[in-house]
Formats: sequence, C-alpha cells, structure tokens
Amino acid sequence: MSVFAVTDSSQVFSLTDTAVEKVAGLMAAEDTTDALVLRVAVRPGGCSGFSYEMFFDTDVADDDVRTEYGDITVVIDPASQPLLKGATLDFKDGLQGAGFHIENPNAQRSCGCGQSFS
Repeated sequence: MSVFAVTDSSQVFSLTDTAVEKVAGLMAAEDTTDALVLRVAVRPGGCSGFSYEMFFDTDVADDDVRTEYGDITVVIDPASQPLLKGATLDFKDGLQGAGFHIENPNAQRSCGCGQSFS
C-alpha cells in the first residue's frame, strides 16, 4: 500500500494510492465546471463523540489547511486539523468493509460502524 505524503511539514493527513484513484474517479464523474476539492472534517456527534465528514467542495477558506495529492486537493478546516493529524484515508473494495476508511492515530476508541471516534 503506497501512501501519498502531505507536502507540507505539518503532516496533517495522507491518502493511499487507492484513495487518490477513487477520489479522482468520483470527482471526474461530478457534472460541474467548478474546481472541486475534497473536504475532510471532524464534527461533534456520532456514537463515540466525533464523526468524520467528507464531501466535495468549491469553497476554500483562507485558513483551511490545503494539501495536494497528485491532481487531488484536500482541504481541512483549522478545528479539524489537530484531530486528523497523522491520519490516513484509504479505500477498500470488496464484499465486506468496502468504502473509504480513515486510520487515525488520535482516536482512542471508535464505534462498531467505524464512522465515529473519541
């Protein structure tokens, strides 16, 4: 498994090759002329305290942490940055556990669904 490293020194977040390929394919399928970025965020909620949120966005704030992974731009808001520091986004394809998964060294525990952590 290869991992695209963050290009800045903060080492906020990384994507595996598989995740980059899947995100690129999903972005290409979007019917828009706007420049899209992948926004990754942490929000209060979920059964363990925090939940992950990922979506395509066209609005990038001046204080967002912005990193490039090949042709993919990922943005993370300043409040989410400490909770995602050192985390990796991966994509798995198969009958069980298919989809995007975040491996987060900051998560002390996570729920059974894998979508929330504390």
